[in-house]
Amino acid sequence: MNAEELKTAQAPLKDRYRNEPESALLTMRAQGKLDASAVICNVQTHVGTANAGLHPAAGGDESFACSGEMLLEALVGCAGVTLAAVATALKLPLRGGIISAEGDLDFRGTLGVSKEVPIGFQRVQLQFDLETDADDEQIETLIKLTERYCVVYQTLKNVPRISTSVSKS
Repeated sequence: MNAEELKTAQAPLKDRYRNEPESALLTMRAQGKLDASAVICNVQTHVGTANAGLHPAAGGDESFACSGEMLLEALVGCAGVTLAAVATALKLPLRGGIISAEGDLDFRGTLGVSKEVPIGFQRVQLQFDLETDADDEQIETLIKLTERYCVVYQTLKNVPRISTSVSKS
């Protein structure tokens, strides 16, 4: 996709969202089916089921996806697509690259070993290794806009309100 094709694809959406702001609000959903006997959750994705289980540091055996790693994978995917779209829109010379994410997690918190240890990632690092002839200023702009428009990056950076509800059968 080149800059003109991207602009053509996004123009009617941008116009509609400007004229009908309510049409831009989309409730996205995810669903998983609990398998309590195996301590896994079968998460439905657009390409099939991802079976989420315990990380080996929490007692798993690496047979299933770790949801913490899935979070980092979502960040990599979103940042990669956003970066590619921004580079395309700005007509920056981007041939390819590798996007990586890593996060530090102390399992004493999630396993209840220490109440003083926070549960969740304490640090997340996003790394871009780009194949490009863009100059430093262009790359700085590219990364700044990628951070600004990446949904997962912004969600992690600006924690949303979250709530829980329960029903039983």
